[in-house]
Amino acid sequence: MKRITLLLLTVSLLLWNQSAQAQRMSPLKPGDNAPELAFPDPKGKVISLSKINKGSYVLIDFWASWCGPCRRANPSLVEFYEEYKNVKIKGAPKGLKILSVSLDTKQENWEKAIEADKLSWPYHMSDLKSWKSEAAAAYGVTFIPQVFLVDPQGKIVGNYRSTMEAKAVIEQLATK
Repeated sequence: MKRITLLLLTVSLLLWNQSAQAQRMSPLKPGDNAPELAFPDPKGKVISLSKINKGSYVLIDFWASWCGPCRRANPSLVEFYEEYKNVKIKGAPKGLKILSVSLDTKQENWEKAIEADKLSWPYHMSDLKSWKSEAAAAYGVTFIPQVFLVDPQGKIVGNYRSTMEAKAVIEQLATK
């Protein structure tokens, strides 16, 4: 009887936690215009979502070097990138790109994490303001990792807790 009570309590807590996290998801919904992002890359050059997005789907990954769950998710993100970087995507002549938006505060930590985790795609940006990041505010990010998929017209396709959730959508669009 104690085991059943403990099991029910555990399940209730898990469901409550998922519900609370879902309520904290970004207010951006599918079909909304993706807010513009224009911030420096690790070399100090400002890059923008609107230029990256032309003719491409863009997976925007909010993360940080100090975020354990983010770092544990990075190998899956790298695998996802390797699998889809050269795949043709319906309605996107330039395929799929990843834009990593870091909530770091220290340039050195950000750069070391990019290298250590082998985040080989060319699009990384940060204003180095952690949770006060203008990018995070624009997207309503309240937890990381958090992922957004933007279509070639600059519309939000979806908001996900992980790349793997977005992968199912990309698989449907891919013309492998």
